[in-house]
Amino acid sequence: MSVESVEEGLGENETEARTARLKRGSVPPGVPRRLLWQRLIVVVLAAGALLGLLVGLNSFYKPYIIHKMLTQNAAPAQTVTAAPAAYSEWQPALDAVGSVRAVRGVDITTEVAGLVRSLRFRSGEEVRAGQLLVELNADSDRAQLNALEAAADLAAVTYARDRAQYAVQAIAKSQIDADEADLKAKRAQVAAQAAIVAKKVLRAPFAGRLGITTVNPGQYLNPGDKVVTLQTLDPIYVDFRLPQGELAQVAEGETVHVTSDSYPNERFTGKVTAIDPRVDSASRNFQVEALVENPARHLVPGMFARVSVASGGTQRYLTLPQTAITYNSYGATIFRVKKPTDAAAKPPRPTVEQRFVTLGPKRGDQVAVLSGLDPGDLVVTSGQMKLKNGTPIIINNSVVPADDAHPAPQED
Repeated sequence: MSVESVEEGLGENETEARTARLKRGSVPPGVPRRLLWQRLIVVVLAAGALLGLLVGLNSFYKPYIIHKMLTQNAAPAQTVTAAPAAYSEWQPALDAVGSVRAVRGVDITTEVAGLVRSLRFRSGEEVRAGQLLVELNADSDRAQLNALEAAADLAAVTYARDRAQYAVQAIAKSQIDADEADLKAKRAQVAAQAAIVAKKVLRAPFAGRLGITTVNPGQYLNPGDKVVTLQTLDPIYVDFRLPQGELAQVAEGETVHVTSDSYPNERFTGKVTAIDPRVDSASRNFQVEALVENPARHLVPGMFARVSVASGGTQRYLTLPQTAITYNSYGATIFRVKKPTDAAAKPPRPTVEQRFVTLGPKRGDQVAVLSGLDPGDLVVTSGQMKLKNGTPIIINNSVVPADDAHPAPQED
């Protein structure tokens, strides 16, 4: 065997030995076993730290970043007004519009023609029953009355003389009958002429207030010409109409409250005095008459009036201002104020939630809420157009919507 073959054999054996040692995990020549373990531990720790960092970012930092972004991009707080829902005593009422009518009212006219001699009143004056108002020229009528009275007196004397003669059988009974008939005729003529003279004087048929006249002394009046209007103003009637469906809710004697645009801060009180027994077939409404006290004479005939008729007993309703209600195609809703839930917010803001509610009757600026709301709930009364569920709000009640059960028109 040559030297070259021996060296080749030794090289192959050494290579096989190294391969076997590597398969058994032996440390390569020149590398300490302890150093290899240290490197492995460093690699494992680095991988664990990286994995922990990823888990921490996903579990803690990512939600924080998302919350911060949502907080920065959240809708700003909206300024609104709010009021608590509370119970109030509610008198059910039927509302209507009507017109004022005098209990007694008339246009004073003359029955006979004549020339106005004098006016004994002033326009707008309060007069008593029987007070003299107008005198027409009646000189010729009085002269004729005097002549008729003289003829009647003569007929009476003739009748008395003839009766004395008839007592002694000086004349026939027929003459007495003729004298008696003539006396009655003369007296009837006197009465007729006296009535004509009396019609030349116009007097107030009842107490009341006079209107404005355009008649002047010296003016000639024909029969039926208007001289002045006379109206009794206290008390006064108010006529109004209600739908036939409310007929059972109205009865004579029920209290009526009347308001007028002319006196927005004053309410007039009266009673229902009559209900028309017939319903209008065209409008299906029935007429109601109320007698209203009017001591200050503020209500005058022909005036437009708003009428509220108390109907039934007093009810207790949970009420809100009508401005708190938002209407849509699904019904009526309100925005209820919720207490702040995010303690980390600076400052913490209350939010709102939208609720559906069932409404009852309305009264002035108020509306009754039958369901969907609890007593004491704070409800947004203005600014709802800017809100949606969860919107933060700022409550500023420096100026609040009206919440009056009996509002009156405002005048500058």
